[in-house]
Amino acid sequence: MVIDPQILRENPEAVRQSQLARGASVQLVDDAIAADQNRRARIGEFEALRAEQNSFGKKVAQAPADEKKALVAQAQELSAQVKLAQQASTEAEVEFTRIVGSLGNIAVEGVPVGGEDDWELVREVGTPASFDFEPRDHADLGEILGAIDIPRGVKVAGSRFYFLKGVGARLELGLMNMALDRAIAGDFIPLITPTLVRPEMMAGTGFLGEHADEIYHLPADDLYLTGTSEVALAGYHSDEILDLSKGPLRYAGWSTCYRREAGSAGKDNRGILRVHQFNKLEMFSYVLPENAQEEHERLLSFQESMLQACELSYRVIDVAGGDLGSSAARKYDIEAWVPTQGTYRELTSTSNCTTYQARRLDIRYRTESGKTAPVATLNGTLATTRWLVAILETHQQPDGSVVVPEALRPYLGGLEILEPLA
Repeated sequence: MVIDPQILRENPEAVRQSQLARGASVQLVDDAIAADQNRRARIGEFEALRAEQNSFGKKVAQAPADEKKALVAQAQELSAQVKLAQQASTEAEVEFTRIVGSLGNIAVEGVPVGGEDDWELVREVGTPASFDFEPRDHADLGEILGAIDIPRGVKVAGSRFYFLKGVGARLELGLMNMALDRAIAGDFIPLITPTLVRPEMMAGTGFLGEHADEIYHLPADDLYLTGTSEVALAGYHSDEILDLSKGPLRYAGWSTCYRREAGSAGKDNRGILRVHQFNKLEMFSYVLPENAQEEHERLLSFQESMLQACELSYRVIDVAGGDLGSSAARKYDIEAWVPTQGTYRELTSTSNCTTYQARRLDIRYRTESGKTAPVATLNGTLATTRWLVAILETHQQPDGSVVVPEALRPYLGGLEILEPLA
């Protein structure tokens, strides 16, 4: 089950409104309701016949010998009916699962309606960088500084690959380590995660839907390369009952990530803004469902704190329903100003997935009544390779040098300025 069937039965209008916000089929909601009713009816018929069969079996066992032959024939006929009812019940269950599995997570009330361009501005922070000289883009700066080697990345691995070199490698590691320190201070447990996962983990987090063509698959092993450690972090507690009595479980997953970028031919070909391989530190929280929205704001605050520490201008946007992906009920993107593009570009996002992933992966907590219920899961990126684009361009000087943001300097051995190669 991927959405709460109770909501589907008791508040179908909320599901319809969610589908509208996503620009998805509203008819699918009615189809799911009908399939649920049929499923429950078929289950009821099967259970009634099975109960009758059990009761009849006892009657046969206790019957006199001269009556047993006729009763056994009736029992066989009843057994055949039970098998047919069981088959009908199974088929109805499969059909319901297929239909309801096509529904995206129920969007949180207030999520903007529309597609990729219909986001709503939450806030802008900082003043976009401006220069009294012609600024260089990050690819040129990376070359001047000996920080990014794209030609050799292409030679070794093909388009959209690169080497981070010298101060470029140090800058990424410094950024990741600063993020890790902040995550640890925020009670996140560090994990270095597998980057290959089983299909059920990829499907459970909602990544085998409409964007499955952007994922690397290794058919010989039937494993997937992850585009985010969110997949491994969600799978970490699959099929478990968690103790959240002392508060959320929070993890910070450090991993290399892989994306085919199959749907982005011709976009951002220059530089390292859109690449096939990068490093990322991902926050991931398991919380009680009633605390999910509060945790979402908390993850967002960590991200903003990191961007401010990097002295970047940015804006926070509330992503529209049609751009949420199947798992998220609400998503905030943070976009930093990229001077040479004269616009904001996404550096990080954070998603509240409510109970959608937990239902798929069977991650539960025990309620006060003693029963179990799905937890809520949330994720948010705290640092990634793409941040180097905004850092290099924002802090560049006329001679091609780049001032290291003060908060990052301790992570680069006190280095204050990245100097061009002689």
